[in-house]
Amino acid sequence: MDDVIIIGGSFAGLAAALQLGRARRQVTVLDTGLPRNRFAGHSHGLLGHDHKSPLDILAEARRQLARYPTVKLVNARADSVTGAIDDFSVLTGDGERRRARRVILSYGVADQMPSVPGFADCWGTSIVPCPYCDGFEVAGQHWGLLWSSPQSHQSARLFQHWTDQLTVFANGHDMPPEVRADLAGRGIPVVEGRIVEIAHQEGRIAAVHLDADRHVAVDVLFAHPRNKPSASLHESLGLATIDTPTGIVLQVDDRRQTSVPGIYAAGDLATPFLPSVTQASSQGAMAGIFAQQSMLA
Repeated sequence: MDDVIIIGGSFAGLAAALQLGRARRQVTVLDTGLPRNRFAGHSHGLLGHDHKSPLDILAEARRQLARYPTVKLVNARADSVTGAIDDFSVLTGDGERRRARRVILSYGVADQMPSVPGFADCWGTSIVPCPYCDGFEVAGQHWGLLWSSPQSHQSARLFQHWTDQLTVFANGHDMPPEVRADLAGRGIPVVEGRIVEIAHQEGRIAAVHLDADRHVAVDVLFAHPRNKPSASLHESLGLATIDTPTGIVLQVDDRRQTSVPGIYAAGDLATPFLPSVTQASSQGAMAGIFAQQSMLA
């Protein structure tokens, strides 16, 4: 039996494995090799790894974990989790059943692309969600913001720290008059109509095409599409969740434990706001530490 099985081997999962390996705990990491940020050419804001490829960072992390004999990295999907604290059972996609005293869920979320031609082609390159992740590289350029929820108003205000050229695309949303007045006072134009296509060249956005044959040229588009957990294990486990403007995340306490004793969560799967590789790595490390501490005799 393992001490901990980690489901999801991106930044959060590997950070948890590192802490547990250094504590000489028996750990298995199950991963399908599809991290959320695989579409991004560079990862930004992670101390010591700024502007590196996220896939390269993860590959190096796996190489470093090889020096810990109690950590196993397994390319497999977890199909189900059953049992209770000190005796969980994880069934993998290849039919193998693994047991562990604790489980850490770090399988992340998957972004749901809208059915707008060109949107998915630009995702992670010139359509991005986070100014802290990508804002510096496009500072001073013409930004577009795809309105999606009341939180978009905060985003529009925030973006002015990076650029004074910002266009908001209402995309059919009913924006309150006071919000429109605030944006007008800030010199931020609002474009009406629905987006019907993203014109681009090899993922580099050229213009936003709207109905009624209108076109607006921008250099980058910030958008927050809906997302959903990359697996459904939390549903079968009955874990408590939190609703956010873009989807659900798992509810955890201050020790990263979910509503089921012995099951912990970290990374985008349990981050309500502004997910990032820095947050994922920190949360994964803490989940590993707290899981280890919970096994004290």
